[in-house]
Amino acid sequence: MATLLYSISLVLLPLFSLADGGSIGVNYGRIGGDLPSAFKVTNLLKSQGINRIRVYDTDPAVLKSLSGTGIKVTVNLPNELLYAASRKQSFAYGWIRRNVVAYYPHTQIEAIAVGNEVFVDPKNTTGFLIPAIKNIHQALVQYKLDSVIKLSSPVALSALQNSYPSSSGSFRPELIEPVFKPMFEFLRETGSFLMVNAYPFFAYESNSDVISIDYSLFKENPGVVDPNNGLRYFNLFDAQIDAVFAAMTALKYDDIPLVVSETGWPSKGDDNEIGASVENAAAYNGNLIKRVLTGGGTPLRPKANLTVFLFALFNENKKPGPESERNYGLFYPNMEKVYNIPFTVEGLKDFSGEISPVSGGNVVRDLTPVQRGGNGSGKTWCVAKDVGKDKLQSGLDYACSEGGADCRAIQPGATCYDPDTLEAHASFAFNSYYQKMGRAASACDFDGAAYVVTELPRFGNCEFSTGY
Repeated sequence: MATLLYSISLVLLPLFSLADGGSIGVNYGRIGGDLPSAFKVTNLLKSQGINRIRVYDTDPAVLKSLSGTGIKVTVNLPNELLYAASRKQSFAYGWIRRNVVAYYPHTQIEAIAVGNEVFVDPKNTTGFLIPAIKNIHQALVQYKLDSVIKLSSPVALSALQNSYPSSSGSFRPELIEPVFKPMFEFLRETGSFLMVNAYPFFAYESNSDVISIDYSLFKENPGVVDPNNGLRYFNLFDAQIDAVFAAMTALKYDDIPLVVSETGWPSKGDDNEIGASVENAAAYNGNLIKRVLTGGGTPLRPKANLTVFLFALFNENKKPGPESERNYGLFYPNMEKVYNIPFTVEGLKDFSGEISPVSGGNVVRDLTPVQRGGNGSGKTWCVAKDVGKDKLQSGLDYACSEGGADCRAIQPGATCYDPDTLEAHASFAFNSYYQKMGRAASACDFDGAAYVVTELPRFGNCEFSTGY
């Protein structure tokens, strides 16, 4: 789970092309050992009417395969390159030359996502983000591409301090001055947009006893009223997006558009991953597509038609973490649909919103909340095993990024940074994720790198959480 001018006469048309009007794109991740070739994928995209994708790197085979297709592409400068891009302008020039100039305009690169969910990156790359964005932008200026290619950086909803009710949305205070204000100034100056990764599934799965499945899947429901402004929300997606809009408004940046760079629902999950099923994934993605393509904004921003990138194109069998992480795909690796949903306005004509799986669909799970607490007392923790550096690092990276663990305490200078060992940091992250997931047994695995203990872990003066 994304900064335009050939001539003065064209300025107003493309300036907000990515954010104007409802538009659907798809994230094309490739952490799988059985995925089709880039050429086959491009043909699949064309056959389905998918004309906008986001990739997580700048793989030459992928960018070459998209040449001449008219498919718009958002490429990514990975988190691990933020330091180099922030420190050396020459690196930024070289990266743009090799990964953008070499393919544009035949491959229609429309945006660059600088990093991805940087605020939860366990490698503490937040401080490099703004300098990296500015250096990459200067490189675009150098090659006269700054008016046709936008820059932004996808943020997770964990960047919010408050998200409920939506009107009370606010950003984490420690990120406002060093990151959000300078980033919003840049986005405003360059006519760009904020990228947000939003997953209603996570909120529903963790709070299924208070959030209805119909509200989560855009189905008919009585709605939820925001007590501060009286606005009624009929789906969780709109409520999450409006919490971001409210946070931006609180900082006086309500003029900046928003693009949903990732959202999705898994078709399969572990036993404790409530709501993960083919039927629910089909309902969420299908109804979201209908909601976006038929126009209209959110209750707080009724005119803000959204561009939304679905996650993800394929099921990716090498992704770490719980079962759901490998089952967000719209297609199997053999390019068969996991379920039938439309991707175009034309396809919506035959879409009812009541969707059945293509084949092999799961039975919808019992939505009764799982029992919390591992041993009845709630006093259990999740810590790292001695399984080697690579597996621990992989688990740590997942927990602090896609897993949504709160890893702020293990950043340099924070309360749990010492002892500065991979085992200590991984244990803290694993336990944070484990507690967040209600201490379910399957949440303390990390591909065999973690296990549950009943004695309070001791790593220096660090205090391990016993629940959220």
